[in-house]
Amino acid sequence: MLRSLFSLIRFIVFWLVFAVITRATFELYFADKLTKVSFSEILQTFLYGIRIDASAAGYIAILPLLVFIINWFIPKTTVKSVWLRTYVYFCVFIISLISILNLNIFREWGTKISFRVFDTLYHSPSEAVASTGSSPIGLSLLIWAILFVLGIILSNFIIDYNFRKPTAPVYVKIIGIVLLAGLDVMLIRGGLQVAPMNQSMAYFSDKQILNQSALNTEWNLLHNTVENFKTPYNPYTFMTDEQALAVRDSLYKVEKDTTIQILTTKRPNIVMIQLESFTADLIESLGGEKGDAPNFEVLAKQGVLFDSVYAAGDRTDKGIVAILSAFPSQAIRTVIVDNDKQAHLPALSNIFHDRGYTTSYFYGGESEFMNFKAYLLSHETDDLIEKRSFKAKDMNSKWGAHDDVVMKRNLEFLKNTQQPFFSYLQTLSNHEPFELPVPSRFPGEDLSNKFRSTAYYTDASLKEYLDNAKKQPWYKNTLFIIVADHGHRLPLNHADPFEPEKYHIPLLFFGDVIKAEYKGTRVKKLGGQTDIAATLLAQLDIKNDKFHWSKNLLNPYSKPFAFFDWDNGFGFMLPGQVVSYDSSGNRVIYIADKNARKELTDNALFYGKAFMQRAFTEYMKL
Repeated sequence: MLRSLFSLIRFIVFWLVFAVITRATFELYFADKLTKVSFSEILQTFLYGIRIDASAAGYIAILPLLVFIINWFIPKTTVKSVWLRTYVYFCVFIISLISILNLNIFREWGTKISFRVFDTLYHSPSEAVASTGSSPIGLSLLIWAILFVLGIILSNFIIDYNFRKPTAPVYVKIIGIVLLAGLDVMLIRGGLQVAPMNQSMAYFSDKQILNQSALNTEWNLLHNTVENFKTPYNPYTFMTDEQALAVRDSLYKVEKDTTIQILTTKRPNIVMIQLESFTADLIESLGGEKGDAPNFEVLAKQGVLFDSVYAAGDRTDKGIVAILSAFPSQAIRTVIVDNDKQAHLPALSNIFHDRGYTTSYFYGGESEFMNFKAYLLSHETDDLIEKRSFKAKDMNSKWGAHDDVVMKRNLEFLKNTQQPFFSYLQTLSNHEPFELPVPSRFPGEDLSNKFRSTAYYTDASLKEYLDNAKKQPWYKNTLFIIVADHGHRLPLNHADPFEPEKYHIPLLFFGDVIKAEYKGTRVKKLGGQTDIAATLLAQLDIKNDKFHWSKNLLNPYSKPFAFFDWDNGFGFMLPGQVVSYDSSGNRVIYIADKNARKELTDNALFYGKAFMQRAFTEYMKL
């Protein structure tokens, strides 16, 4: 029986050693992010990671334990060692694969691999594959091969494959079962404490990269997947529901419901152009690089630029709902894929359709991506022009038709469309794998330059589109709203998911319907994508009472703030302070100004908690 105990210990030790190897691989791969941390801090990622590594090993041990324990009580049977060897090799294969997938996911999203990856793959497999186009395939396969071979070699040194069925009396076997099962359960729980193992047990630093390093990738993926299939509950409960609602409502309350009227008409045509990944870092006038989007700079001088607007989240499925439905991101969930819920949201397309507008949607890719089609049709979009609407020769990228093709099609369509119209145009060229139908503006295979080049191309396509639109009779009575779906880590690669810079995006109102005295104006009020609805509807004297997550950025009395979230955390912005909170570690992980008044910092955190709780509560109630 002691041999069985030692065999289990050796089995666990192997997985602990393999976890050290995969963690070291992660840290070597992202060594550039660890340049400002000390060796002792790096060492702590291994120390704090041991418990969660052991928990992962305990889960892996469940199946072998069950097989061998059952076999102990079946006479004249033997479980051959090849069975355990096959099981171990398979687990090494899967963990090695998850490890390299995690490297590429973390490189793009700044968070470890989670259920969202498989959810995206399930809903939109072709788009998910296209998103991997810029991943270093050769390097990834090399890392996988090294991990797999090294894992097999080490397993043969550490794991006891030559096990024997115990011949002890039944009562001794029962004692052994209790001992072995109890040890495994203790490992899975992370100890004998009241609270079972959770992500926060691996968190130890205010540097998020260290916490992410300590977190066991496979354990985190398993936990995240299980949580997504559980009966829905609100994981963001910081106060009573009544208090969270009151806090949310207080921030949208205004002394006077008024607006600065910047339009010449109350019934313009409206074209909303959603620019893929158009981070503020591309735009010089928003503090970004010079020369990446030169045409946008010209447009900004002729329109109304909202220079302090932030995306609701970090993905298109979050952005389109924030723009059209003024509904904030729900962090670990995405409402657009749930038809029973998304259909209950309000949307600008509903509002305009009910007022006699012709509504349309244009996209060069598949409208089924992340359930966009169902969402748009549920909200009275009359015409959907997407991938299948174009000719085969126009399918000139992995995603579908490039931006210039889609924009030309939009102009052709609007020629014969009854006015007034509401048309939503979604671009795609500035998305991985950053393909181009024209020569690159910025040379080389460097990802940042490829990103700059596709952004430059989208910017040039936008200029061409608006130049041609000016020749159309409907142009004089049209408001163009240009906004990004979300920000991006590129081209500067300087912002993590919890930092506001990653969410800073452009929002521009443009067109001849803007009064001359407001052309070239910059609106500095802090806000988000969800504020587009109230701001637009106020210009048209349309009530925005259905959009209670939206404030009018042109109302001098509306409060300046913005809210964003990522996979399992959120940030709240006030003038002079930003606080980000990681829900996995239950801790503040970012404070923009550590010298700011404590009251301001506390308020930002309190408002953020109320917003996150209320957003998820409303998501559940839809």
